[in-house]
Amino acid sequence: MATLFQKLFAIIVWLYKYKYKWRLLGSVIGLMTMSLLLGKLYQHWDDDPDRGAVAMANGAFGESYSTPVYLDQGWSESESLWFYNTTQGSGLLPYDLYLSLEESSSQRLLRDNANMDKYRYLPQKPTFFNPDGLAVGFVKDEYQGKDYVGFTCAACHTSQVNFKGQAIRIDGGPAMSDISGFFAELEKSMMVTLTDSAKQQRFIANVLALENNYKNADQVVADLKKWSGTIHLYNTVNHSHVKYGYARLDAFGRIYNRVLQHMINKEQLSNAMKLAVSPTGVRILTDAQITNVLAGVGENIIVDSQFSKIINRLASHDQGYPGLNLRDLLRVRDQIFNEADAPVSYPFLWDIGQSDYVQWNGLAQNYALGPLGRNTGEVIGVFGILDWTAEEPSHFDLSSLLTDQKNKNKVVNFKSSIDLTNLQRLEAQLQRLQSPVWPQEILGKIDTVKAERGQTLFAQYCQACHVVVDRSNSKRLVVASMIDIDIVGTDKKMALNGVQYAGKSGNLKDTVQATDVGNVVIREDAPVVQILTSATKGVIATPDADKWFLRRWLDRLYTLGLSFFDNDIPNTVKSGNYKSDTTSNPYNSLLAYKGRSLNGIWATAPYLHNGSVPTLYDLLLPKKRAGDPDDGEYRPDSFVVGAREFDPVKVGFISAGYDGFTYNTSIALDRPVEGNDNAGHEYAAGKTPQLNGSVLPALNEQQRWDLIEYLKTL
Repeated sequence: MATLFQKLFAIIVWLYKYKYKWRLLGSVIGLMTMSLLLGKLYQHWDDDPDRGAVAMANGAFGESYSTPVYLDQGWSESESLWFYNTTQGSGLLPYDLYLSLEESSSQRLLRDNANMDKYRYLPQKPTFFNPDGLAVGFVKDEYQGKDYVGFTCAACHTSQVNFKGQAIRIDGGPAMSDISGFFAELEKSMMVTLTDSAKQQRFIANVLALENNYKNADQVVADLKKWSGTIHLYNTVNHSHVKYGYARLDAFGRIYNRVLQHMINKEQLSNAMKLAVSPTGVRILTDAQITNVLAGVGENIIVDSQFSKIINRLASHDQGYPGLNLRDLLRVRDQIFNEADAPVSYPFLWDIGQSDYVQWNGLAQNYALGPLGRNTGEVIGVFGILDWTAEEPSHFDLSSLLTDQKNKNKVVNFKSSIDLTNLQRLEAQLQRLQSPVWPQEILGKIDTVKAERGQTLFAQYCQACHVVVDRSNSKRLVVASMIDIDIVGTDKKMALNGVQYAGKSGNLKDTVQATDVGNVVIREDAPVVQILTSATKGVIATPDADKWFLRRWLDRLYTLGLSFFDNDIPNTVKSGNYKSDTTSNPYNSLLAYKGRSLNGIWATAPYLHNGSVPTLYDLLLPKKRAGDPDDGEYRPDSFVVGAREFDPVKVGFISAGYDGFTYNTSIALDRPVEGNDNAGHEYAAGKTPQLNGSVLPALNEQQRWDLIEYLKTL
């Protein structure tokens, strides 16, 4: 960075000394350089020695712990706090409302540390970047002159391990959060505040006392109604028969649904509603009811508030509306959206900046603008405010060019709150994040003799897919090994949904998109992966509405420049054993799961991509199937999730003895729960073939313990 500043300073001096006519430009560049310098200094202003972490007494599931400690992961105190509190442009709901909202059943604030701990978000004390003491990953953002609370990367990618009263915070680790439970309580709290007069009066008084974005009670109540409708819409659209519980989320399904909601037009929505039928094949909605439900809805872009009205009208028993029960409402939902029924563990973030392909199914390539596109798609899902509109084309528009809308009568303006500059800065900081090293002083000494034997076993059974890397080398290349879902044998639901889920393409209908095997036309009913890819391009190419003209373009050049020139990932094809993309199946390669490096794996339980195995020891066991003997060792068919108390022997979280979420992998031995299945990746059990097709002998008990001891060293 110092070299960059020196070069910029030299250029400014040259412009002033030799080129009088360029002095104005030199002044502008100088101001931008100073702004960049101040921004870098600002990142280090919050250096609380505890990184905002606090002790908890009598927390959820009876856990109590002292102030968490941090391991050496390459980040300073200020870098952790900057990561926790840097906005991506997420706008969950107005900030004043969030600060003042009580939980539904008491006067305790929803954001209270004890309440957030219940949903396994990590409590924090107030610090410079976080003056209101919000939990890790919740942050204040400003968009179009108003303040919002939103999620940062840290909400899903910061974890904690507890052991005998000592807590260890893990930067970049997979969260334990119960996001569906939190959103259910958020909606309930808002609804109760609307109906309970005493609670509403306290709420209004607390919001107005902030003296921020609201001037009177009517404004407060109006926004409470509006945003409670938005949260209700989100929960209805993403209702799933598969319960997530703690430590996992169907992020793909929810991102897909959010982009579909903002792309579908009124005509397509009407046609989709006509296809909803009862189990006996009878149409659920009449044409007249559909007309009434869609009255006043925009023709091209349907905004959140309008979709909220649609959901309410579908359930209304007023004259002219259908009065649908939940089952029929979901049948209508399924014609427009896709059930978010494939929850997966939150990926850990160390090595992400050095990986050639990321996501469980290898969807995102990290070459060039890949990280920016991946992160933009993520913020679309986690409540970036999408102020998308359809407008008459009037001038050159990069967004329309990249999304191939040049021949459209109207083009989508992809204006949003998404902060591309911060996304690039966050990605750059993650390149310095290192995996956590097993803390022997807390969790116990590693048996080096066992670990040496385990290293040999790792080379035989694991290393073909899970490369060993130097965690301290920031220039390392981490190559993903993609394994076909039919070969690895793990639950297929997430991979299948990623490829097979489809929806209405709205204004993107009949536009052209490039794939690895050639250009494709986006049809009216298209794979959502196509729609999301185009929408992401549109957002990246749309100017930031909160920045003045020169700052907007200089920030864009800075962001795109770093994406190209500060990214050393080569443009390569995927490694591994997977189906090739073809012209008839251009997303075949996504029907696979990624094997990645296992450094820090001890801190990332539960295991497998869907979190269906509680410990590393259990992962080395086979799944019990019908006909297997009862006297063998098998992966547990059910276990409890939620507590952070660590098991340093089997390596994972304790999975019994408390009232958490019960994870059931199957209804019976021959009836796995789709999305929850714990089968597959049974290399150590002698059931899953290696890359060369051979099946190695099952490990005995001593070998399993030896391999686990080696995994602690990674």
